Amino acid sequence: MHIMEGFLPPQWCAFWYVLSIPVIAYGVYRMNALVRERREALPLLAVAGAFIFVLSSLKMPSVTGSCSHPTGTGMGAVLFGPSITAVLGLIVLIYQALFLAHGGITTLGANVFSMGIAGPFVAYLVYKGCMRLNMNFYVAIFLAATLADWATYVVTSLQLALAFPAAVGGVLASFYAFGAVFAITQVPLAIVEGVVTALIFKYILQLRGDVLVRLHIIDEAKMRALRGEVVA
Repeated sequence: MHIMEGFLPPQWCAFWYVLSIPVIAYGVYRMNALVRERREALPLLAVAGAFIFVLSSLKMPSVTGSCSHPTGTGMGAVLFGPSITAVLGLIVLIYQALFLAHGGITTLGANVFSMGIAGPFVAYLVYKGCMRLNMNFYVAIFLAATLADWATYVVTSLQLALAFPAAVGGVLASFYAFGAVFAITQVPLAIVEGVVTALIFKYILQLRGDVLVRLHIIDEAKMRALRGEVVA
């Protein structure tokens, strides 16, 4: 997913920076409010950031100029919303670009948009939609994490296609070509990521379900039901 340093033409680097900056600015505002008002959520915030860092560092060879890996952003999006997850994604991507040669500074705006913004927004919308449909909590988490991962790679394919349209077929042909290569590794990786994320939420629910209730991720009655507690 990470587009390597210097791979995108300058105009596309600038374009993705311009799109990402307002979301990051809003995310910083939201994160400051969270830290000020809900101190008990800080350990979960750190876990969400660490989850993104670990999973997105497990890169595999894929499209030229990019790579394939899980993203880990679904968990943060469900816990804290997409804008705060965008800030977590930015921090992870800067660290990886500077110290792991994974991604780049010129391509940071594009990478933030695909992994830190597009994926988390999809995860958040999927989770909220599933809850409105009264779906099983863990199925909702699985779908949110899996679809966030795939959305990230769809956006990366589009970013690469816009920058490097095919000689025959243009942007659309290039988009299909990049997407097809990503799909080989990303379809199974995203499903595994969805399962792992659901299992982590099961653990959090048992350990600190009260925090999930205070963050309005789940109501108390559903939390007790999922824990198997008998309501008096």
